[in-house]
Amino acid sequence: QPTMLTNLKQGDEIVQNEVFGPVLTLQTFASDEEAISMANGTDYGLGGVCYGETTHATDIAQQVRTGFIWVNSFGIRDLAAPFGGIKRSGIGREGGNWSFEFFCDIKDVVVPKKPFKASFSHR
Repeated sequence: QPTMLTNLKQGDEIVQNEVFGPVLTLQTFASDEEAISMANGTDYGLGGVCYGETTHATDIAQQVRTGFIWVNSFGIRDLAAPFGGIKRSGIGREGGNWSFEFFCDIKDVVVPKKPFKASFSHR
């Protein structure tokens, strides 16, 4: 069941942990600086949303440490764009060419073009 939690403090467990489910934590702030500090004040950084006048919201969004952030929108995703979190949220990026590195173990195989003779001796 969708749930909204209010009157939360920055140190509350629900605020400090990454929660997946129909749960919204609602916190108030007095300034942009405080909002940015609160958003950045956890060990997680998957994504976020910032609403407001576009230039101002974009400025705030650039200061929040997340893998992605929507400005004046939510859920819009270009599948070719990188997707994933930072800090303890995720282990890399997926989406488009980013997926090749994320889902593959890359191996370098070296084959000489002409016969190779070692210039050192084995003992």
